[in-house]
Amino acid sequence: MSFSRRVFLAAPLLAATGSAQAQKKLEMPLTWYGVRVEDNAFTVEMPGIPDHRVVNDVSARGTAFQLHSYSLETGGYSYVAQTALYPADVDITQPRLILQASLNGRVQQLVGRQWTKTDWRQVAGAAAVESVGAVAGGNGLRQLTLLKERRFVSLAFLGNAAGATGVEAERFFKSLKLA
Repeated sequence: MSFSRRVFLAAPLLAATGSAQAQKKLEMPLTWYGVRVEDNAFTVEMPGIPDHRVVNDVSARGTAFQLHSYSLETGGYSYVAQTALYPADVDITQPRLILQASLNGRVQQLVGRQWTKTDWRQVAGAAAVESVGAVAGGNGLRQLTLLKERRFVSLAFLGNAAGATGVEAERFFKSLKLA
């Protein structure tokens, strides 16, 4: 077969390949998975299998404890679920102080160093605070932090500003089931 004939036969295939790549990428629906955290403290749904990391920490009085962090980035959003069982030397008689410390810890990441919304309430009998704030780049951070006895629980969602109150964030937060 001559060179010109091979080029002529291959040309329609190359053209078809080029037009196929120009089409919009097929978007697969996200599959949500139930994630059971350390010590079966709670379950939450995430749109994929998260990474699990253990962070060694110490209380203000020096007692070691572990923070379990489950994180996932997908679809332009970040999902994080964290839990820790505070040691006996942590004063849990005023849960709002512990939750406020958590808010204060994250406020440094926010535009203007302030939350745009803070809602104190009870969730399944636990003291809780849900907060929303703007992050650089037009993103929004939404978090729910609660303390049930010695169990600290935190959910955080990061994405575009509208996403912080969107369908994915709502599903993530509403899926929380405490043990």
